[in-house]
Amino acid sequence: MFDAAELEAMKVSVEAIKSELAGLRRQAVERARPALAGSSARDGERAAFADGFLRKGMESGLELKRFQGNVPGDGGVAVPREIDQMIESTLRSISPFRTLANLVKVGTSSYRRLVATGGFPSGWVSESAGRPETGTPTFQEVVIPMGELYANPAATQAMLDDAMFDIESWLAGEIALDFARAESTAFVTGTGTDQPKGFLTYPVATTGDATRPFGTVQYVPSGAAGAFPAANPADRLIDLVHALRAPYRQGATWVMNSNTLSVIRKFKDSTGQFIWQPALAADQPATLLGYPVIEVDAMPDIAANALAIGFGQFKAAYTIAERTETAVLRDPFSNKPFVHFYATRRVGGALVNSEALKLMRFSAS
Repeated sequence: MFDAAELEAMKVSVEAIKSELAGLRRQAVERARPALAGSSARDGERAAFADGFLRKGMESGLELKRFQGNVPGDGGVAVPREIDQMIESTLRSISPFRTLANLVKVGTSSYRRLVATGGFPSGWVSESAGRPETGTPTFQEVVIPMGELYANPAATQAMLDDAMFDIESWLAGEIALDFARAESTAFVTGTGTDQPKGFLTYPVATTGDATRPFGTVQYVPSGAAGAFPAANPADRLIDLVHALRAPYRQGATWVMNSNTLSVIRKFKDSTGQFIWQPALAADQPATLLGYPVIEVDAMPDIAANALAIGFGQFKAAYTIAERTETAVLRDPFSNKPFVHFYATRRVGGALVNSEALKLMRFSAS
């Protein structure tokens, strides 16, 4: 038999063994658990990309990406997630249309979407009445054209060798700036061939939503060729607002370039008040007739038959589709002593709901 002291010592020993086993189990779980974002594994990948690939051209341990979707073979290095997020954040800040449209991420080289036209038929019945069959909605397939957006910033090897040079921020900023310039124009006036199809390139008509063909955008004439009418020009803007049906006016936005806005800012109502109102806070847009105004440089100036003003709910009207990752090819040979970083990303865009957008054409009719 054991006395009380011996039993207590054995109990302490058993508890110590249990504690040690629990610690070993935790260590085994930590070793088996996949690395999370922001962990040392992610930090190691990021350091390998910046210090190994960007500065020295070493591709060991990095994920290779295909440069072309229709040609096999590796041709670029996938940008780590943190740098990709820096690029996307910069794109949103300097590409205003990207913040307005519906943005979807895709994993393939194309994106298709079915759009119901005319709504879904329905009806009312009593609790015990039969349910007659309703009509079948009509669907239209929208294929969003995509193209490969590229940027080709360059740095000297001396800059890359400088440890104080923040190569990640520099590369993300240069790529985003080049991408933003190209895509801002494409979303407005793109041809749809190897690039997004701009919303100003679709057919237009003066007919209303009930009779206008799918994919045709309604325009409101300004009342004068290449100008606003001399009398009550702000009335034409009111007509444009109310050409858009009420459900789409919730969240609607004006888009125009700076030259057009400079003309409209001088319009006053019957009481002498400007119809354009400055922003109430630094992070909010100015308003026109109560709706936000976003300046888009790619919009045309006021001219004869120009579609210089857009008004609509762009989240419903236009969809941007893009691949999630950016690929970078390092080229130290083509333009010595500069090192070029050829970055690519697949981006597409198309108008998916022509009822959610109205345009003003500067014409008499």
